[in-house]
Amino acid sequence: MKKFVMAAIGGIVAGGVLTTQVAGPLLAQEAEKNSSIYEQLDLFGDIFERIRAQYVEEVDEKELIEAAINGMLISLDPHSSYLSPDDADDMRVQTRGSFGGLGIEVTQEEGFVKVVSPIDDTPADEAGIEAGDFITHVDGDSVLGLTLDEAVDLMRGPVGSEIVITVVREGVDEPFDVTIVRDTIKLTAVRTRTQGETVVLRVTTFNDQTYPNLESGLNEAVEELGGMDKVNGFVLDLRNNPGGLLTQAIKVSDAFLDKGEIVSTRGRDPQDGDRYNAAEGDLAEGKPMVILINGGSASASEIVAGALQDHRRAIVIGTKSFGKGSVQTVMPLKGDGAMRLTTARYYTPSGRSIQALGVSPDIIVEQPRRDPNAEKDEEEENDRFSRSEADLRGSLDNDSLTEDERRQIEEERQKAEDAAALREEDYQLAYAIDILKGLSALDPAQ
Repeated sequence: MKKFVMAAIGGIVAGGVLTTQVAGPLLAQEAEKNSSIYEQLDLFGDIFERIRAQYVEEVDEKELIEAAINGMLISLDPHSSYLSPDDADDMRVQTRGSFGGLGIEVTQEEGFVKVVSPIDDTPADEAGIEAGDFITHVDGDSVLGLTLDEAVDLMRGPVGSEIVITVVREGVDEPFDVTIVRDTIKLTAVRTRTQGETVVLRVTTFNDQTYPNLESGLNEAVEELGGMDKVNGFVLDLRNNPGGLLTQAIKVSDAFLDKGEIVSTRGRDPQDGDRYNAAEGDLAEGKPMVILINGGSASASEIVAGALQDHRRAIVIGTKSFGKGSVQTVMPLKGDGAMRLTTARYYTPSGRSIQALGVSPDIIVEQPRRDPNAEKDEEEENDRFSRSEADLRGSLDNDSLTEDERRQIEEERQKAEDAAALREEDYQLAYAIDILKGLSALDPAQ
């Protein structure tokens, strides 16, 4: 027994020696790393004190520290930043759907402010600002070298005041100025309308009102058409939708899926990942769907498009989306400020990350840019060939049609004319509706 006990003790001691031999260098490396961090913090304190004492003008110490914090965060990626108490309050207001400004979602690229998307029916949208535009100057002052928050601050101002922004646009040779009057931005998260037998759901943002607006709008539109049997399909228009709340993106995706994964998120630690699945129930009752996206569709929009595309629940039409595949967590800080930190990447149900790649449409459809100068010539050309047999004096009547048949032909002709007018107004949407018409014609149950 004594030999066994001693052998056991000897084994423990030997193991202890081995552990010490392995752990020793690791502990030394960790201590050296900590020492280096403390040296860098001392350096920061030294620089801060020298600025306070020797800078040519007196500095605001609070602003200096906030700038240092923000500089640390924006060095990570374009979406991490420090939010001052005012900025944090603005963000909370925006998620509720009403705020003051121009009505554009922006990011930063190559030192300039890049428009992710204009928001529908806002001053920026009405002034013709487009997704992909670069803003180089605000009221004549260059934004080059400014942080994104500083550039945004330049664009803020009282409601009713005027601002001039200088825009660089792909395909336009020279920069040009756009004058915009600031206004209170009231976001309508979802606008619903019917186009023939199609229900069009225009989702402009993902805030607290998005899913409730979507559900009520969809139900009203279906009722307006006379029930789901009268609907040939749904268009979910996510163009120029810059995103918003992850929770709302999940709810909107779930609205059209009966089962399966919607999205997963993965952080630095694999244990911090989350997976979100759909619950049973499809608001569209399995009717065909088309999703419209473009370069202004970002973040939450891409989650919805990616989920429904992977599940083959919808055909995605348009152009490649923005490619923001990261998740930001807003963390409250002391003093009522907050920190927006990128904490995870998200992945579509098939496991693909769209970070910097975007969602690729199943069918690429560009929105043609019309030349306003060509409209008059085109109208005159159409007028030359608009006459028909029925316009000729003394032409014979068609005696083979009943009144009901004649009325039906007129209704079909009016639908065709409406469709043609829509192609002129919004070619991508018209294309989506044509797809649904084709699917409906092939479905014997319709």
